[in-house]
Order: sequence, then structure tokens, then C-alpha cells
Amino acid sequence: MLNEIAQDAEERMQKSTGALVENFKKIRTGRAHPSILDSIQVSYYGSDVPLQQVANVTVEDARTLAIIPWEKPMVPVIEKAIMKSDLGLNPATSGEKIRVPMPALTEETRKGYIRQARAEAENARIAVRNIRRDANGDFKDLLKEKEITEDEARRGEDNIQKLTDKYVAEIDKLLEQKEADLMEI
Repeated sequence: MLNEIAQDAEERMQKSTGALVENFKKIRTGRAHPSILDSIQVSYYGSDVPLQQVANVTVEDARTLAIIPWEKPMVPVIEKAIMKSDLGLNPATSGEKIRVPMPALTEETRKGYIRQARAEAENARIAVRNIRRDANGDFKDLLKEKEITEDEARRGEDNIQKLTDKYVAEIDKLLEQKEADLMEI
């Protein structure tokens, strides 16, 4: 019973950390990386699909992404989808190839992205702490129903606290790496 609660809490904390990693991918650094375009959906024969399902996205050089659609009529659709996204990118088309230059980050935009990254990290920390609260609530409910002893409940809460500390430290490490990426010129 205690192990099930702890295992469930750990799985949920892992998902929170995974979601943070995905959110960090959306915050662009000065370098070109295909994952920047992961959130872009393209209209393909009436349904929205991820960009990676209709085109090949590669890194041309340190500051340029190259997108080669599998079908020529998709070029303007992809270009429009990139411009409509909130990434602040301006694609340039040359024939069947779309180039997406990454604008250089100014000090002001870097600070804005760092604020955004810190907010995402704080949301992840809050999610982890909420998971801890839920697990501790489960232990208290089991204790009220006399299914576990006080010692078992305290041991379970200690284990959940250790998990919480581990995942909060991991979130802090991810934030530190993202901040270093953003401040790199």
C-alpha cells in the first residue's frame, strides 16, 4: 500500500519533470535546434498534424533551420504556420526549401526568456509539491482508517519528502542548464 502510493507519486513527479523539459524546448536559445518547431501544427488535408509528419527539419548551420516538405504544395502552408506561431521566427522560402534563421538574442530578450524559464521551473516545483501533498493526504487517510500505523505513515511521508527533494533538485539543475544556454552568446 505504502509502496504503491510512493511509486505513483514518483511517476507523477517524473511526468512533471518531463513536461518541464518539453516546455524548455519551446524557449529558444540563439542556436538552431529542430525541437524548437515541435509545437507547430500544420493543416494537412483538413487535419492538423505536427510539422515533423509533413517535412524534414534539419539544422543547416548554427543559426539556421532547413525545412524540406515531402509535398511541394505544403511549402506555403508550413511557412504560414511558422509565422503564426508565437516563436517570433520569419521563414524564407527558396523553391522547395524553407530556411528559418534564428534571430540573435538581445540582452533584453535573453532576460525575458530567463524569466519565462524560471516561471516554468516554478510551475514544475509547485506540481511536485502538490504531488507530495496528495501522497501525504493518502497516508493520513490510511492512518484514519487504521490501515497503517503512525510509524508507517511517518516513514511514508519521509520517503515522499526525499522524492520531492530529489525532483526539486533535478528541476533546479535543468533550470540552471537552460539559463546557461540562454546567456551563452
